[in-house]
Amino acid sequence: MKYDPFFNAHHSPMGAFASFTLGHKCASGGLGMDLGKPADENVYIGMETKEGGSYQALPFFGDSSEDLARFAVGNDQTDADQELITYFRDEEIERDFNVGTDTWKAGDMEFTIYSPVRELPDPVKAEEETIKDSILPAVFVEVTLDNLRHKKSRKAFFGYQGEDPYAAMRRVDDSAHPSLVGIGQGRRTAIVTKDGNVKSGLGFTIDKVLHAEHEFNLGFGLGLSGGLVMEVGPEEKRTFQFAVCFYRDGLVTSGIDTKYYYTRYFQSIEEVADYALSHFSRLTSACRKGNELLEKDHLSDEQRFMMAHSIKSYYGNTQLLDGEDKPIWVVNEGEYRMMNTFDLTVDQLFYELKMSPWTVKNELELFMERYFYHDSVQFPNSEENHSGGISFTHDMGVANVFSAPGRSAYEFAGIDDCFSFMTHEELVNWLSCTTVYISHQEDYSFAETHLGVIQASFASMLNRDHPQPDKRNGLMGLDSSFTKGGAEITTYDSLDVSLGQARNNIYLAVKSWSVYIALEKLFSNLELPNLSNQAKEQAMRCAKTIAGEMTPEGYIPAVITEGNQSKIIPAIEGLIFPYFTDGKEALAEDGEYGFFIQSLKKHITYVLQPGICLFEDGGWKLSSTSDNSWLSKIYLCQFIYRHILGFPWEEKERIADQAHVKWLTHKEHSYWSWSDQIIAGEIKASRFYPRGVTSILWLMEE
Repeated sequence: MKYDPFFNAHHSPMGAFASFTLGHKCASGGLGMDLGKPADENVYIGMETKEGGSYQALPFFGDSSEDLARFAVGNDQTDADQELITYFRDEEIERDFNVGTDTWKAGDMEFTIYSPVRELPDPVKAEEETIKDSILPAVFVEVTLDNLRHKKSRKAFFGYQGEDPYAAMRRVDDSAHPSLVGIGQGRRTAIVTKDGNVKSGLGFTIDKVLHAEHEFNLGFGLGLSGGLVMEVGPEEKRTFQFAVCFYRDGLVTSGIDTKYYYTRYFQSIEEVADYALSHFSRLTSACRKGNELLEKDHLSDEQRFMMAHSIKSYYGNTQLLDGEDKPIWVVNEGEYRMMNTFDLTVDQLFYELKMSPWTVKNELELFMERYFYHDSVQFPNSEENHSGGISFTHDMGVANVFSAPGRSAYEFAGIDDCFSFMTHEELVNWLSCTTVYISHQEDYSFAETHLGVIQASFASMLNRDHPQPDKRNGLMGLDSSFTKGGAEITTYDSLDVSLGQARNNIYLAVKSWSVYIALEKLFSNLELPNLSNQAKEQAMRCAKTIAGEMTPEGYIPAVITEGNQSKIIPAIEGLIFPYFTDGKEALAEDGEYGFFIQSLKKHITYVLQPGICLFEDGGWKLSSTSDNSWLSKIYLCQFIYRHILGFPWEEKERIADQAHVKWLTHKEHSYWSWSDQIIAGEIKASRFYPRGVTSILWLMEE
C-alpha cells in the first residue's frame, strides 16, 4: 500500500536514550537526548542544483532567521538569502523505510541513516569490542551525490540547528582530535566525518554557511546552524560517511546514582565519533543485516512497516545505565518517560527474550530488590482488611529520577480511575514475566534462587481472589488497601470500565488463568506437588467462571457479575503466556481446557464485527464502548487470533492492517513517530512509545 512518507521515526543507538528523529516536515526532528518527544530542530539535507548557485533540500527545516534578527535589529541581513534553498517537491522524494536503514532519494542525492538492530549482549559477560559495538552512542549516515551527468562541480550539505539553550554550536574540527571534521552542540550531540574534503561551518542560518565568502567566517560562534559541506567534481559520483553522535557524561539519574554504561568505554563525544567512523563499514554492515529480521515471505508490507517503526521506537526509549556494582536496563515510557513501567515490560518481554534475554532478568531482579511492597485487601464498599501480600510497583520512577523503594511515580490513593494502583495487574505481570523467562531460558537456578518470592506472589494472588478458599472463583475480587477506598485499575488506565477496572475484568482474569497454568508447570518441575495442584485448581476455577458468563448472544461481558455489557478484544490477550511457558496443551480445543478455549473463540468471533470492535475504517477497536485503541495490544491479539486460535487472515483482517498503517502515517500526528493510543483513528496519547515491539511475535507465524 502507498502511504505518506513524511512521518517521523527514531534512529537510535541501543541503550543511550537518544534519537536522530527524522521524517516529519519542518523543524520536527533532530538530535534529541533524554526526551519524551522529537528535538524540534532544523535538519538540513540538500544539494546544489545542476545550474549551480542555488540548492534543493529535503523539507526538514523551517525559518531560522529569528536568531539573526535578535542581533541584526533594523537592518536587511535577514532577507539576504531567502531564496537560496528551496524544498524538493513531494513527488520528487522517495523513501525506503526499513528497520536497519532509512533511505531518502531526491534528484541526484541519496541520504541513508543506519540504525543498529542486533542482539544486545550481557555487558558483564561480553567481550569489550562486542559491547562497544552494541552500545556505541551513535547512528550512521551516508550522503551520495551523483554528478555523473554534469560537467560542473556541485555541493551537498548535511547539518542541524541545535535547540539546547545552554550550549552553543561548535565545530568539532576545533577540538583536540585532528582527524575529525564536524559540527555539534556542546559536548552532547554532533555530526562528524573523517573526510578531510568536507568543510564544517556555523552561521545564523544554513545559507550563511553555504555562501560564506571568507573561510574564516565558518567558525562564527554565534551561529546556531551548523553544516557540513561536501563537493563532488564534474562527472563524478561520491558517497560521504558521517556519524551522528550522542554523549552524556557523569551522573544522569537520581534516586539511584548511575551513569550511561557507554562512558566506561568512551570518554567524550569525539571518542564516540572516532570509533564509529573507524569501524564504519563493519558497523553499517551490521545495520543492513538487521533488515534481514523482517525479510520473511509470510509478512505483509503493512506488517514489515509496523514492525520496523515499532522496533526503532523501542530502542529510542532504552537506557543501559552503570549502577557501579551492576548494569541497569531501563525502557522509558515514551512521552511520559516513566522508567520500566511494568505493564509495558510484560509486553516488551517477547522482543527482549529474542534480542537481549539478560535484560528481562535484570528488570525482574530490580523489581524484587527495590520495587515491591506488601498490602492488605478489601472487598468493595468495605473497610475490613484481609490478608493481601506482595506485589510490585507500576514503574521505577520518571524522567531519570528513580522512585523511592516500594514506590512508583504513578500510583495515587483514593481514586478508582487513571493513576490508581495496579496491584493485581503488576503481580500478574511479575509472575508472567518470571515464568516465561524461566521457561524460555531454562533458567531453573533463577527459579530456585527466587522461589520464596514466587511462592509469596502465588499466595498473594489467592488472597486477592477471596479470603475463604471455598469461595474462590479464580478472578480478582478484592482491591488493595492502598487504594484507600478507591479501586484498582489495569494497564488500560485511560479506557472506560470495560478495560480500566481490574476487579472481575475478564482481560485480567484470563491473564490470571495463564499464570496459574504456568505455576502448575513450574511447581511440578520444582517438585512441589501441593502447590502445583493448588495452581491447577485455581486455573480450572478461573476457566469455568469465565466460560460460564457466556451470554446467549455469544460474548462474555468485559466485567462480569457487575452488570457491564461491554465487549472487548483483549479477553484473549492472556492466552499468549501458556504458549511461552510450555503450556500449549492448555490452549488445545480438545484438551482439558477446551471448553474455555472454545468460549474465547466464540467470543472473539462475535466481537470482531463492524459496529462492535471494528472501526469504520476496519481497524481493530479494543472495546465496544471506547474509541481508545492501542496498537501494541492489537499486534499482540492479532498473533493470538491467527497463530494460537487458528483463525485465517483474510481480506477483512488485511484491511485492518492498512487502517493501522494509516493511523501511524497521519499527516499531522505522525510527528510523534510510532505511537500507541489511537482514538478513532488519530494518535492522541502514548506517543513516541516503545511498546509496539509486541509485533515481534509475528515472526513466529512463519
